[in-house]
Amino acid sequence: MIQPGLIKKQRILLFVLLALILLTIFIGMGLGYSSISYNRLMPILFGQGTFKEEFILFSIRLPRIIITLLAGMALALSGAILQGITRNDLADPGIIGINSGAGVAIAIFFLFLPIDAGSFVYLLPVVAFIGALITASVIYIFSYNRKVGLQPVRLVLIGVGFSMALSGAMIVLISSAEQEKVDFIAKWLAGNIWGTDWPFILAILPWLVILIPFTLYKANRLNLLGLNEPVAIGVGVSIEKERIVLLLTAVALAAAAVSVTGGITFIGLMAPHIAKALVGPRNQLFIPISILIGGWLLLFADTVGRNLVEPDGISAGIMVSLIGAPYFIYLLLKK
Repeated sequence: MIQPGLIKKQRILLFVLLALILLTIFIGMGLGYSSISYNRLMPILFGQGTFKEEFILFSIRLPRIIITLLAGMALALSGAILQGITRNDLADPGIIGINSGAGVAIAIFFLFLPIDAGSFVYLLPVVAFIGALITASVIYIFSYNRKVGLQPVRLVLIGVGFSMALSGAMIVLISSAEQEKVDFIAKWLAGNIWGTDWPFILAILPWLVILIPFTLYKANRLNLLGLNEPVAIGVGVSIEKERIVLLLTAVALAAAAVSVTGGITFIGLMAPHIAKALVGPRNQLFIPISILIGGWLLLFADTVGRNLVEPDGISAGIMVSLIGAPYFIYLLLKK
């Protein structure tokens, strides 16, 4: 049974995080290469702005803000699931190679296959999912031992190796491509939020609408998978079946996110850790907090990054890495 005090604390934190997200969105809507006065935002939102103001807000700022928020949520949830099923606090879709697998699939699709403008946006998450799934499956097979089961430390080491190898493969792929396509892949590798239009929101949103409630439904299973295997088996959990289902969920969330935001790491590492520090390790409590923290972290990083250097700014992936890399080293030394 969850203590009433913890539930109350979780609700307060959810409210605070929602307020923080709304505040960051409000600030982000006004900032940019063509700034908008904050006292004009409400009139513009209600259709009383000039053509230029409405174009900047509705065609440029809002799609990017929503995409960034959704992608951060997806990456945070993916990281929380991976940490639960592997019992490894260092698991993150970017660190263990899942994002790189998605990136290679997107690069092959973008560079070598015929692209239809109408279906391109909606095919990207599917293509990324296939690449990420193949990568995750191979990493899982190499990390699994019949006698001792899944080896968490081995999974991270193999995942890091695969991530480096796939990044090398990406460079080989783009070395003979057209300059315009090379520029796109380079931006993807840097974690540049590139899917900044309303169709991209429609492409990623269904994945979250389905997989967030599904993960919350499976929260208790994640709690049991966090125990050692004999205990989990003793209470009737089909360990391998649950792991595979939840691994597919984590891969789908990460693939949907990186297909429109590029190769962003560390969100899936940091958000679950911060959430656990606030409300404890029970998945029912920390997963909703983690989702909001992930969304806010990426939104904050992108808002700051795109306004530091004009006109293009610094990519969100680089901004997140500046925070996440030292945090990863700290966890690595701690664990």
